[in-house]
Amino acid sequence: MSMFVRVSLVFAAFFCLSQSAFSASDTACHASAIRSLQKLSPDGYAVYRAMTDKTQFMTWITCEDIQLDLATAVHESVHTLTEEQDAYPLIGGGSIARPHATEQFMPPKEIAGQMAKKFKDPLFIDTYLKPGSATSSDNFMFLLDELNAFSHDLNAATKLTSVHTGNSRPDHRDGLAAMMAFVTAYAEDARKNNPETWKGMNEPNTAKVINTLWKQAETVMAASCGIPDFGTNDREYLGYVCNNGNAAALGDILHHAPSCPARCLSSPITASAR
Repeated sequence: MSMFVRVSLVFAAFFCLSQSAFSASDTACHASAIRSLQKLSPDGYAVYRAMTDKTQFMTWITCEDIQLDLATAVHESVHTLTEEQDAYPLIGGGSIARPHATEQFMPPKEIAGQMAKKFKDPLFIDTYLKPGSATSSDNFMFLLDELNAFSHDLNAATKLTSVHTGNSRPDHRDGLAAMMAFVTAYAEDARKNNPETWKGMNEPNTAKVINTLWKQAETVMAASCGIPDFGTNDREYLGYVCNNGNAAALGDILHHAPSCPARCLSSPITASAR
């Protein structure tokens, strides 16, 4: 599972930070990884280049699975850049300012219970929505941050399939699919139960941010659909997004129905699947 692997990478990162220098083999791996990123994922490489402290990016390169390592490094670096710039870096260049007005919206943890009833896999719910977990559980602005970071993550992973190593297949598609489901559910709950938040989500500036990040997520998700064995629970999350009843409120904000990545719902699973 990608998130479990990512947790292990966090511990590996702390270990790496405690070392005074990398071994020669590690250095060679890091250089090769960055060359692969530059060649195969220009958008991911742009994130690397934007990092003032490149060692923060390299912390995530464990050399066990370069595809997963680089996708994780891009994801975490997007969070760093977002905080530094007070704006969400966008795939393809540019950025869009964080909508601080959303900090007054209802906390996303309000939808944790209903999401737990909808989805059998608790991993993303516990990590991003459960009270007392990540900042995204308390602040919609940070849930949008996760939507953006997972978009960059999947975009990089999609481009880096040729450098995957190891026998396991991390669930690269699950994270973005989950964030898309959570944003969809949040909009619907706001419309039903929180008039102030619903009004705020439709304010032009906030609606523009949601539109921009959602369109980016749709594009990245659709581009990944042809890759088999790229997720475990992605169909469940995307099925929720594709349900017109669930997505009606988000559609009002977007001024059109969210695009359903139908190919992902029928994406084949290879014999090596978990």
